[in-house]
Amino acid sequence: MEYMTEPINRTPGHILCCDCGVPISPNPANICVACLRSKVDISQGIPKQVSISFCKQCQRYFQPPGTWIQCALESRELLALCLKKIKAPLSKVRLVDASFVWTEPHSKRLKVKLTIQKEVMNGAILQQVFVVDYVVQPQMCGDCHRVEAKDFWKAVVQVRQKTVHKKTFYYLEQLILKYGMHQNTLRIKEIHDGLDFYYSSKQHAQKMVEFLQCTVPTRYKASQRLISQDIHSNTYNYKSTFSVEIVPICKDNVVCLSPKLAQSLGNMNQICVCFRVTNVIHLIDPNTLQVADIDGNTFWTHPFNSLCHPKQLEEFIVMECSIVRDLKRSAGAGMISKKHTLGEVWVQKTSEMNTDKQYFCRTHLGHLLNPGDLVLGFDLANCNLNDEHVNKMKSDRIPDVVLIKKNYDRTKRQRRRNWKLKELARDRENVDTDNERQYQDFLEDLEEDEAIRKNVNIYRDPTIPVESDTDDEGAPRISLAEMLEDLHISQDATGEEGESMMT
Repeated sequence: MEYMTEPINRTPGHILCCDCGVPISPNPANICVACLRSKVDISQGIPKQVSISFCKQCQRYFQPPGTWIQCALESRELLALCLKKIKAPLSKVRLVDASFVWTEPHSKRLKVKLTIQKEVMNGAILQQVFVVDYVVQPQMCGDCHRVEAKDFWKAVVQVRQKTVHKKTFYYLEQLILKYGMHQNTLRIKEIHDGLDFYYSSKQHAQKMVEFLQCTVPTRYKASQRLISQDIHSNTYNYKSTFSVEIVPICKDNVVCLSPKLAQSLGNMNQICVCFRVTNVIHLIDPNTLQVADIDGNTFWTHPFNSLCHPKQLEEFIVMECSIVRDLKRSAGAGMISKKHTLGEVWVQKTSEMNTDKQYFCRTHLGHLLNPGDLVLGFDLANCNLNDEHVNKMKSDRIPDVVLIKKNYDRTKRQRRRNWKLKELARDRENVDTDNERQYQDFLEDLEEDEAIRKNVNIYRDPTIPVESDTDDEGAPRISLAEMLEDLHISQDATGEEGESMMT
C-alpha cells in the first residue's frame, strides 16, 4: 500500500494582541508595538532639553569639569561633547545612532537625534528615536574673563633690541607667524624699542623664550613678583617676567671687532660687514671675503657695536671696478665666501660730482658692480667714529669707504612688487613714520637674500600683475615658485568661520 506525501507549507502563525486584539507575529511580550510603546517609554529619564555653555570671545564650548574646547558646528567633537552631557541617563539604554538635526547657526540651538534600544517585558527589545534640544547659553570663560578684568596675564616676555632699525623684529615677526608661536599669546604690545608677549601660563612664556634663543642671538633674565598667597593651603600666585635682549647688530651694519675676537675668527680684519642675522651673526671681511659666524654667547663675551647709523648711508657712483683674482691669504685664515666676489673700486659721492674727489676701497660686491652703478656705503674717512676698538687701530687699517649694497630705484621696485607678507595682530603704542621706510628696507632685503626668504612665508599679491623675475635695471625679485597662495575662507559648511580650522 503506497502513501502519497505532499509538502506542508509551514507559515508562522499569528496571535492576537492581549490589549487591542490586533493580529501580530508572536513576541515575548505578546503585545503589539503600539500598545507596548503606550505602556513603556524607554527614553524616560533622558532629558529632552539640555543647556550647554559657549564663550563668545574665544568661540569655545565648556566641557565639564573645567576645560574649554574649540568645536565647529556639526563636528564630531561637538557631538561627543553633547553626548557627554547626558552620559549618565544614556548608560541605562543602548545607543544605536546619534546625529545632528540642522538648525540655523544663529538660533542658539543644537538638536541631536538619538536612536536607542532597550529590553522590556520578558526580553522584547524596543527601539525609539527622539530629539534632544541643546540650548547654547553664553558664558565667559576664565581666560576671557581675566582679559576683560585687565589682570589676565601670568607671564610676559619682553623682547628688546638696542638699535634704531627694526629689521630683526620684522624678520622675527615672520618666523613667529610661520611656526604659529603667536597662538598662545593673550596680547602682543608693540613699543618703541621692542615687543611684549603676554601669556596665561609661565610654560607658554618659557616656550617662547626657547624659540627666540633658537632663531636670533639673545640673552635673557627671568624674574617673578608675588601677587597673592594663601598661608592655609600653602599656595602662591606669581607673575613672571622674561627680559630677552637681542644682539644690537642688524643686517648691513659695519662693526669693529676686538683684536682678540678677530684673531680667534681666523685673523680677520677688525672692520667687518654684517650681511645677515639669523640664529648667529654672519660677518664678512670686505678686504678678503673671509666670513665668520658669531653666536650669542660669543657676542656677549666679546661685545662690539655698529660704527654707523643707517641714516648715515651715502650714495656713491662707481667710476672703476676690477676683480681681484689672486688673493694672498695670511696664515690661519678662515673660510672664504663663495657667493661674493672681491673687487677693487674707485667711487665718488653723488653729492660731490662737481669735484674730483674719489675714494678707493675693496668690496665684497665685485660681482654686482659695474662702472656707472649706484651703490650705498659708509664714508668712514669723514665720519667721527667713537668706538673703543677703532680708537686703538692704526689709521692705515681703517678703510675710507665701506660699500654695503647696490642701489636701485626704490619707487619702481615697490610698484612692481607682486607679493606681500602677513603681520601679527598687536597693540601699537606709538606709530613712528620711520617704520614704513624700515619695513621697505626689510622687503628689499628679502628680495636680495635667498637664505632669509627660506624662513619666511611669502604670499602672492593678486592685485599686482605678474612680470618677469628681473626688471630693466636688474633689481632682484622673488620668483613665483617661492610664493604661496593666500587662502581666504569666509565661512565653512556649518556657517562658522573656517580660517581658524585651517591653521
